[in-house]
Amino acid sequence: TECEKEPGSLLWIFVMVGNIVRGMGETPIMPLGISYLEDFAKAENSPFYLGCLHTATIIGPFLGCLLASFCAEQFVDLGSVDAEDVTITITDARWVGAWWLGILICASLNLLAGIPFWFLPKSLVKEGETNEPEESSEKNVVPLQENDKNEAKQTIYEIAKGKLCYFIPFLKALFRNPVYMLFICITVLQFSAFDGMISFMPKYLEQQFGKSASDAIFLIGVYNLPVICVGYFFGGLFMKKFKINIYQAANIAFWVSLLEYLLYFAAYWTVCDTSLVAGLTVSYE
Repeated sequence: TECEKEPGSLLWIFVMVGNIVRGMGETPIMPLGISYLEDFAKAENSPFYLGCLHTATIIGPFLGCLLASFCAEQFVDLGSVDAEDVTITITDARWVGAWWLGILICASLNLLAGIPFWFLPKSLVKEGETNEPEESSEKNVVPLQENDKNEAKQTIYEIAKGKLCYFIPFLKALFRNPVYMLFICITVLQFSAFDGMISFMPKYLEQQFGKSASDAIFLIGVYNLPVICVGYFFGGLFMKKFKINIYQAANIAFWVSLLEYLLYFAAYWTVCDTSLVAGLTVSYE
């Protein structure tokens, strides 16, 4: 019988829209959160707080890897299919883990974590200062003029239009800043290397060492992310302890990055024998 093409599922649209909404919620945390710390923390404490912030951003993926390892051990049709009816194991190439379970758990935790942000005040007292309210009297109260009232009634469109006039010149200035552009390029390279490891290393562990998807994800999280957490935390503590300025921090970043590159470059001499794969490295016969 000829193969009949079945209609595809449109559930991927829900996953895509969910990721878009999640990205919109997560994006302000880094730029606005760092500005929040810079504005209300002492200069000597700011690096330590930033180190704690970056440490927390690594602890999250570490816990996520552990959660993904647990979800990968569960069959994709968890709850609708009896576990005894599943005849394949987690090391079988046909095994599909309950990937959707992790999305539901993370979505619930993100919702709970977002609730405290509603209670943050609009402004804080700078660290080390006292909050002394200014004394005001009725004599100092000045009524709003007519033009002030009109400015207060500006629409969102007018505000956005005014901001856009300043945004483009500032964007040009950033692109012409060599230090900023160099930092962007370095960051892109670092994240590209990290994303490559996250994407391909689990599959390599599965094919080369016969590990299941659950074990591969667990090993990636355990052997990489906790060490990065330690580096972020002690980096911020080191800068706070010795009061490192920007020039000294740039020198430290250069030499540490060079050492990191040399250590990773040594991986080229770590070669494993290629596994025998029918149709790829050996004949089907």
